[in-house]
Amino acid sequence: MLVSRCVVPFSLGTFIKHLPILKRTTFCPYRIRPKTITTTRTLCSSYFETLDSHQKEQIHLYVDTLLEWNQRMNLTAVKEVNEVMERHIEDSLAIIPPIRNSYFSHCSPSSSNNLSLVDVGSGAGLPGLVLAIACPGWEVTLMESMNKRCLFLEHVVSHIGLSNVQVVRGRAENLGQVLCFREKFDVAVARAVAEMRVLAEYCLPLVCVGGLFVAAKGHDPEVEVRNAEKAIQILGASVLQLCPVESHSPYGQRTAIVCLKTSPTLRKYPRDPGTPEKTPL
Repeated sequence: MLVSRCVVPFSLGTFIKHLPILKRTTFCPYRIRPKTITTTRTLCSSYFETLDSHQKEQIHLYVDTLLEWNQRMNLTAVKEVNEVMERHIEDSLAIIPPIRNSYFSHCSPSSSNNLSLVDVGSGAGLPGLVLAIACPGWEVTLMESMNKRCLFLEHVVSHIGLSNVQVVRGRAENLGQVLCFREKFDVAVARAVAEMRVLAEYCLPLVCVGGLFVAAKGHDPEVEVRNAEKAIQILGASVLQLCPVESHSPYGQRTAIVCLKTSPTLRKYPRDPGTPEKTPL
């Protein structure tokens, strides 16, 4: 079992998460803005039902552990098993089709089953830990700044018996400047940690050239995405497509924003902790 904990001697901070909801992919793109953004709808009745029996058991162990630890610390506002399955598990699993389809189409068609993925601001392990269960060929890094959440992540990874997960404690602004993490991942994912301009600066320095940054957003993120296009370009990437998906949110839909990294990120990014949020690009 690979459960490594990398403690970086920098100040800690909190990454707040919010996961989108995606379902089985049917790609039929239409333009939101000429030559810039493509929208693709993803639909699925239940991705959980596509897992094998061992993966389902691992998911149930994770949910039970999450709710048990949630009585002692604030990991999720959701208190019931069924609601966790709908709002967290299905949402996390639903991000897999956009990742696989985008990586296959625009990155490397031969390696979408063996990706290195970082979940920035992982919190309770959503979506990263769920992705690690569903995609055992992926090497998943759960990046979280709060020590108590890292303790939970390490415990649940050990309890489930996952060998493809490591837990890393630290802020994205600091870890993005560390050579063992900088531009080392095929994919970076995040659940609404911040607005797109800020989130891009957290995630894109961690993504290798030719990799993907996938941000989970709300039902209507087009204005936010357009406002972030300059920042995304400065960081070496471009918006590839928007993937609206049905969800259990009040609006019945969320969006996965997929960005393709095409050139190295300038060494001055990410900036010092707190700067991206105070002064977005």
